[in-house]
Amino acid sequence: MNIYIDFDDCLCETARHFTGLVKELYGIDCPYGKIQFFDLQKSFSLTAEQYEQMMIKAHKPEILLAYDETPGAVKTVTGWLEKGHDVKIITGRPFSAYDASREWLDQHGLEKVDLYCLNKYGRDTFIKGSSFNLELEDYYRMHFDLAVEDSPAAFKFFDHLPDLKVMVFDRPWNKNCTFPNQNYKRCTGWEMIDSMTGR
Repeated sequence: MNIYIDFDDCLCETARHFTGLVKELYGIDCPYGKIQFFDLQKSFSLTAEQYEQMMIKAHKPEILLAYDETPGAVKTVTGWLEKGHDVKIITGRPFSAYDASREWLDQHGLEKVDLYCLNKYGRDTFIKGSSFNLELEDYYRMHFDLAVEDSPAAFKFFDHLPDLKVMVFDRPWNKNCTFPNQNYKRCTGWEMIDSMTGR
C-alpha cells in the first residue's frame, strides 16, 4: 500500500505550539480548541506583518524540532513500515525547513520515511524566495492508496485519485468542512486511523 501523510497536525502538534507562539509574540490568547480556520492569520486575527513574523519564527530549526509528536503517530507509521507499506510524507513546509523536518523524523525513529516539500498553500510569501523539492507535476505522477491529512485546503490534491481513502485527522479547523466524497473518513486519532486502513 502506498501511503501519503501530511506532517503538521498529523505527525506533530504544530497548531498547539502556535497558540503559545502567538501569545508570546502578541499577547493573543487563542486556545487550541478555538482555532476555527486553517488560515491562522484569520484564526488569530493577525495583520499581514504579524502573520509573516510569526511564520518566519515558527520555521526556525529549533522551533520545528520542538514540536510534540501527535500521540500514536510514530507507533502507527512504524507498524506500517514493518508490514512493507510505502510511506511518504508530503508537507506544505518550504524546502528551507527540510533539514530540521528530516531531523525531527530521524529523532523519532522514522528514518526510513521519504519526506517531500510540496507547495500546497502558496506560502512562499513569508520566506522570500523559498523553494520546494517536489513539483506539482511530479506529485501528480505519484499513486497513493491511503492519505492522512488534516487540511481541507489540501483535499484538491487528491482529485486525481478517485479510489484514494482519505483519513481526515479530526482538528478544530476541519470540524465544519464538507468532504468531497464517501472515501473521506473523519478520524479522532492514530489508533482509529490504523483500524480503518484495511490492513
